[in-house]
Order: sequence, then structure tokens, then C-alpha cells
Amino acid sequence: SSTFFGLIFAVRNRKTIPKIMATLSLTCSLPLQPPSSSQSQSRKLIDSIVSTSFQYSSSSTTSSNGSLKPIVVDGDPPTFVSAPGRRIVAVGDLHGDLDKARCALETAGVLSSDGQSLWIGGETVLVQLGDILDRGEDELAILSLLKSLDIQAKAHGGAVFQVNGNHETMNVEGDYRYVDNGALDECIDFLEYLDKCERNWEEAFVSWCAVSARWKQDRKVSQNYWAQWNLVKQKGVIARSILMRPGGPLACELARHGVVLKVDDWLFCHGGLLPHHVAYGLERLNREVSRWMKGPSEEDDSPQIPFIATRGYDSIVWNRLYSRDGPELENYQLEQVQYLLEETLQSVGAKAMVVGHTPQPMGVNCKYNCRIWRIDVGMSRGVLDSSPEVLEIRDNKARAIRSTRDRSSELQVADYT
Repeated sequence: SSTFFGLIFAVRNRKTIPKIMATLSLTCSLPLQPPSSSQSQSRKLIDSIVSTSFQYSSSSTTSSNGSLKPIVVDGDPPTFVSAPGRRIVAVGDLHGDLDKARCALETAGVLSSDGQSLWIGGETVLVQLGDILDRGEDELAILSLLKSLDIQAKAHGGAVFQVNGNHETMNVEGDYRYVDNGALDECIDFLEYLDKCERNWEEAFVSWCAVSARWKQDRKVSQNYWAQWNLVKQKGVIARSILMRPGGPLACELARHGVVLKVDDWLFCHGGLLPHHVAYGLERLNREVSRWMKGPSEEDDSPQIPFIATRGYDSIVWNRLYSRDGPELENYQLEQVQYLLEETLQSVGAKAMVVGHTPQPMGVNCKYNCRIWRIDVGMSRGVLDSSPEVLEIRDNKARAIRSTRDRSSELQVADYT
């Protein structure tokens, strides 16, 4: 199997690949480039001072024929995105719950409600904030759905972006502590389906969401659960390792996404960005995480785990500093947190930051003059089993949209003026 996956996912020579500047439409457009920065390398939370800035051009959002200008992506994985005039919607942690994921995407107005998995968002930009893996049994189906929607969205002038969370990086490391047994079964099913697709990864991965329910049902009917459970679990762990270890096909799929993304004036990440992350370089962070997930190459036979992005309490995917509330923080500590947030946002020219990672029982909310938005509502049945909510950003104004099973109702949280 390792030979097969090596054939599909041949490692590219990074020295010969220039910095990618790509548009997401057929119209060519010159991408906007973030300036180089010379910032303090200090990693102390309070003492980090960052002075550089990043700003987009203030030119019109429409082209000469009246249509929206094309979306422009800078970085590989995507790091800076210019999406003139687009509506942006952000979805938090999904944790393997396909039913809730569909409900959230329908609430966001980007997924058809007829079960056909059709993109109806037009030129909308969708951002999913990671933690699709663990605590649920339909992880690959959700990833497949987002991939399919991305393909459809691009054909309509929109786009789908993902950022990796701590549970994605944990699984690539081989940390399966929070893996649902049903998710191990899904890995077995998917590898069998991949064989039926003659090992065509793109075909199998994009279509998996449409067939996964049938495969699950067939498995439950045929599986002798009580006699085979231990063997099935061991087989599932092996299948997961084949898919998700560095260089594995699913790890390479996750490597297409970064850990931080800036869309126009909005910053998106799973846990939270701090000044020393900006000083390190956002594109550099995304490249290093991606390189590690892709596994050994001719240039780097043992890529290191990017600690600053994926490990430690203040790494991008683990940071909870902006999501802490209540009596646990004194006033002076809140002031320090706000200082760090302001410093980070100013350094990249962002209006606000949107994060997931820490479940918010009260729903989508904002803090620090709405400079930070917390959108992980714990919707998965493996977390809080709460009603899905999403964040909508339109004309730099943000609001939460809450959904119920029967119908969705809009909840105005706050507006920027």
C-alpha cells in the first residue's frame, strides 16, 4: 500500500516551485502580496511587540462589466485571500457529525436542503475552522462534502477554505485518543471504496460523501460485532494510520489547508493567533505545517513538527487565550489579553479574528469590542449536541445565524459601523 500511495502522491521538488499566486476564476488577476516583516522574535505573551502592517488595496470590488472581481489567493497553502464584495460565512468545529454539519451549511445558505449536496451559495466564501476529526463517526464524509462544495463553489465565483485544528494535527501525529469507533470503521470502508474506484484518490474522495451512508449500512448488516470487535478495531487503527500518517493520502489532503487564513480584513484560525506567530511569518507557518503533513521528501527526509503552530498551550491550534471568560481572569489580565489581540490584529491589518476550539455554551459571541469572535458552539453530538450556528460577514458587518431542526432564525449579535 505504501508503494501505491507513493505513486499517487508523488512529492514535488519544492526548490523548483515558485510562490504560488493563483486566482479562483478563469479571469487572470494580479494577486495582492503581503509585505515582508521585520519583527521581534520574542515569544513572551505580554512583551511581544509587532510593528509591521498589511493592507489590501481600496480599489473597487467590481469589474468593468459589473460582476465581482475574481477571488485571489496568495500562498500555498492559502494564507491571504482577496474576495472583493463577497459574503463570508464561517463554520466552527464539526467533530465527525455529518448531520449537524449539513444543518450548519444549510443555515449558512451554501448547501441545498434536498440532500443532493449542491452548492447554492453563489459567490459566497465559506471558511471552516477545523476540528472536523474525532468525537464522531463521519469525519471523511464531512471532508468529502467540503471538497465537493469547493469544486462547485469555484464554478460559481465562490470558494470554500478550511484551516486545520488541533484534532487534525493530533491525528497526523498518530494521536487517536479521541477517535470514535465508528470513525475507525469509516476508514476501513473508505479504503475498500478507494479500491473500487481503481485507487483514483480524487474520484473516491470527492464522491465518498454521497455513498458513505450506504457503505455504513452495509457494514452494520454484515459485521459480526460481538465476535469480531477487537479485530475490527485493530484493522481500523491500521487503516487510519495508512490514511493519516505524514505522507498518507488523507494527511496530504489536509496539507492543502493552513492553520491561519486572512480573508480581506478578517483573520481565521482554530485556537488563536498571537504576536509571536505573526513575527514568525504566517505563510511560513502554513508551509511548515503542510510540509510536515506531506511527509519525507527528497529535500527533507524528516520534516519536523512545527511546534509553534501545532503544540503547546500558546500554539495556533491550541491557544484558548481569547476564549476564556468569567471570574477566572482578573481585570488586569483581561487588559493584557486585549493588548495582545490588538497587537496581533494591527500587525496583519485585520479588523477582527474568528476562532473555534473552545465550545461556547451561549452560542456564537464576540468579545473585546467585537475584535474576537468565538464560533465553536459544540454542535457535534460528541461535544455539546447544540443547535448549529454560523457567523455571517457582509460588508464588514458580522452577525450569527442560529438554526433549529425545523427552521432557522437570524440572531443579530453585533454590527460594525
